[in-house]
Amino acid sequence: MGTVAYMSPEQARGMAVDARTDIFSLGIVLYEMVAGCLPFAGSTSSEVLAAILSEKDPQPLARYSREVPAELERLMMKTLAKDRDERYQTAKDLLIDLKGLKQKLVVDAAIERSAPPQLAGGGEAKPTDGRVVSTAPGAAAQTEVAMSSGQAVAGTAKQPEVQTSLVDPAHPTSSAEYIVTEIKRHKRSLTVALAVLLLAAVGFGYWFSVRRASNATQIESIAVLPFVNASGNSDVEYLSDGLTESLITSLSQLPKLSVRGRSSVFRYKGKDAPAQQVGKELNVQAILNGRVVQRGNDLTLHIELVDVETETALWSGDYNRSMTNLVSLPGEIALDVSSKLRLKLSGPDEQKLAKNYTAIPEAYQLYLKGRYHVLKLTPPEIKRGISYFQQAIAVDPSYALAYVGLADAYRSALVGDTPAIEFLPQAKAAAQKAIEIDATLADAHAELGFIIFWYDWDWNAAENQFKRALELDPNSADTHLFYAHLLSNTGRHAEALAEAKHARELDPLNLRTSALEGQFLIHAGRTDEALVRLQKTIELEPNFGFAHLFASSAYIEKGMYSEAIAEARKARELNPANSQSIAFLGYALAKSGKQVEALGVVEELLKRSAERYVSPYTIALIYNGLGERDKTFTSLERGYEQHDGKMVFLKVEPKWNNLRDEPRFQDLVRRVGF
Repeated sequence: MGTVAYMSPEQARGMAVDARTDIFSLGIVLYEMVAGCLPFAGSTSSEVLAAILSEKDPQPLARYSREVPAELERLMMKTLAKDRDERYQTAKDLLIDLKGLKQKLVVDAAIERSAPPQLAGGGEAKPTDGRVVSTAPGAAAQTEVAMSSGQAVAGTAKQPEVQTSLVDPAHPTSSAEYIVTEIKRHKRSLTVALAVLLLAAVGFGYWFSVRRASNATQIESIAVLPFVNASGNSDVEYLSDGLTESLITSLSQLPKLSVRGRSSVFRYKGKDAPAQQVGKELNVQAILNGRVVQRGNDLTLHIELVDVETETALWSGDYNRSMTNLVSLPGEIALDVSSKLRLKLSGPDEQKLAKNYTAIPEAYQLYLKGRYHVLKLTPPEIKRGISYFQQAIAVDPSYALAYVGLADAYRSALVGDTPAIEFLPQAKAAAQKAIEIDATLADAHAELGFIIFWYDWDWNAAENQFKRALELDPNSADTHLFYAHLLSNTGRHAEALAEAKHARELDPLNLRTSALEGQFLIHAGRTDEALVRLQKTIELEPNFGFAHLFASSAYIEKGMYSEAIAEARKARELNPANSQSIAFLGYALAKSGKQVEALGVVEELLKRSAERYVSPYTIALIYNGLGERDKTFTSLERGYEQHDGKMVFLKVEPKWNNLRDEPRFQDLVRRVGF
């Protein structure tokens, strides 16, 4: 429950709490440290709660100490805002402000120490030796350098409380004249001191200029924007997209370079966004632009590396190739870019960039066409992509990358309601063949791990594949996301959310990553945070169906059924082929007391299942909402027999919580592998 004096208003009311509650409690501790008393006090617990719940703010900190900076006062009161939406939303934001305040106080103190003394009345102060201190307003601050025999103290000597300027008011002198006079008086000592200062200044200047020059070219993060197809022929669009993706893949293998993922950069396809905007949104220091022109059998690729801060070109180059000589082009460009970024590559790094997975140009072009169509993520396009990968493998049976593409295509076929048994065994065989040809292919291990997780329900084997993939390519956003999915579904929520966050940092505009992070938060019981994440996803793309789907799930957990129904209908409108949105719609209708409408949704799914595959898991979910336990278990058993991929959610989906004490449910969960 908490200690009364340190409760937030929402905690005192017994409402749902989140991280902002802890920020309020921390604010009370900070206030107590500064003021020496609690901000909300009373002789009884009831009086303390009344003070917390009232709209009255705490006493200003200045009442307890005049030395409290105004900025600290503002910061403290923001932590103690009664409305949590007006508080710091994360501890990181509070930390940033605290560090900023600390830095400001340090700078202000340094300025104060270095300022010349101002005497009352702006008059003269007479030292004990009879000399006069000039205190006229605007007088140049000059510090006496205390010297003793053979000793030079420059700027670090302990000064008297009032530093004196040895200037005769009757004969005012310039700063230069004063320095010359003092050098004559203390010739040897001051010469040494000034020489030391001069050498220090020169040394620092050299260090600063070298560091500045170094930092100007030290780029550690980059985004390869979609190459523009300037050929005027849409049939070669696969080339511009494919070369972009190939270059991203090549550069991602460099250990000291952070390369943004495909999903994020392709959001800029067809857009003329300013470099600074792209740099800010993707958090990169440089972008790589490209323009592809194909004329007959000849291809020209123009590349330009741009510093996002200055929006100036750091380097540009042209590559002219025949269509039969494209295989080595991405690796060659990656080597050139790495040299322009002054990255120090090891021998193995260079070998990775120079590696070609096929020597046959036709196979490479078929592979690019396969990726181009599969990434459109519609069933007809995926089917077409599978055909291209099969052709590439027929041309070059040792083309490991084509097998990876084929595995990804079969797995992607699950975007609609497709029986896992129809595609995932083929996906698994393709991934295993890729590893058999080349065990160093990180993507092959990632694909195999996902298939084992989704279809074989062997969590340990899947995790081993993900770990191997991340050893080979630590910067793969997709692998981090796949691993997060496994961790979430097996109940390892903290690890899952850390992996999801890492994936989002690597691929910040990836809608799928952002939406799935919302789903993982729901699994972790952090529904309010899930809704915040999903709202951010919807702001990026209002018509992204998965964000609305998971938002519906979150609203169900909060008992906000009207909102859940609206989001489920929106998700269904955007992706009619996915029955999960229909399941959430039926479940929300049932839970809100609209039994007849919920039964109508079940009938719709049953009718659809007579024509094509519908996940039995989704039908079971609606029956559970209706309280039809026997029908629920009948559908779940059918899902188990068919290896329905959605069965991997049994352990963590909170909508099954009402069945967790049921022996039939426990047995089913055990058989699935949990």
